[in-house]
Amino acid sequence: MHNQLYVTLNNGVKMPILGFGTFKIPDGEIVVQSVRKALESGYRHVDTAAYYKNEIGVGEGIHQSGVDRSEIFLTDKVWGSDSGYENTLKAFDISLKRLGTDYLDLYLIHWPNYKNKGTWKALEKLYCEKRVRAIGVSNFHIHHLESLFAECEIRPMVNQIEFHPRLLQTPLLEYCKKQQIQYEAYSPLMQGKIFSIPMLAEMAEKYGRTVAQIVLRWNIQMGVVTIPKSTHPERILENKRIFDFEISEEDMQAICALDKGQRVGHDPDRRVKPSNNYFIRQTEYGFSITNH
Repeated sequence: MHNQLYVTLNNGVKMPILGFGTFKIPDGEIVVQSVRKALESGYRHVDTAAYYKNEIGVGEGIHQSGVDRSEIFLTDKVWGSDSGYENTLKAFDISLKRLGTDYLDLYLIHWPNYKNKGTWKALEKLYCEKRVRAIGVSNFHIHHLESLFAECEIRPMVNQIEFHPRLLQTPLLEYCKKQQIQYEAYSPLMQGKIFSIPMLAEMAEKYGRTVAQIVLRWNIQMGVVTIPKSTHPERILENKRIFDFEISEEDMQAICALDKGQRVGHDPDRRVKPSNNYFIRQTEYGFSITNH
């Protein structure tokens, strides 16, 4: 049975295959209690980002859980407005302070942009200084990765990407496997849209599970790290109960066949080129362009 709790990254670091996502959980008591509940329920992997503006609450939730920091795999991401070498180093220090920790387990470039080179150099420096145990990227297509490979000294260990039954991005998945880059899913439940897919409801009934459990189980059997988000204690627990059953190969293929290239987020390629006369601003999922 595919019940591994961890994947091993290309630098030997072990990463829990199931994590707790915090995107769109507001800072304050909600995120504090959600992170605390997740850790008390047995999660050992928490994912946040500077852009989420909830790092203080995430850090407090970790503190209140009583779980030793060394047992938790903590991921954060550098936002586009902090791109470039010096800005990234400053942003990293600010994120650590907000989180109340002195290191990260994984630090990612949140979205590709024209300053990737300097940003990645900063991540390499942080990695070499052992201030972060692994470094990677998010929302990188094959061409973004190939551009990075041409410049980097250390290859990314993870690519966090939108991944769910309606969006496999199979060429990217296969490319990452070949390059020994761990694939990680965000929005694994399509921000709730998976619940309207009849075949998944039928499969949930067949296995005596919830739709969410079927989809998350499919993720881990695909070898994909997954980070579902919830603020409801019962769902936080439910999402974790995916290690005591297995989906058949035939049903795995049936779930894969649901792929329609359908996104709930934005395509990383929908962005603009830098210009001397224009200012590029990174928005929630991509870029907008305005006059100076």
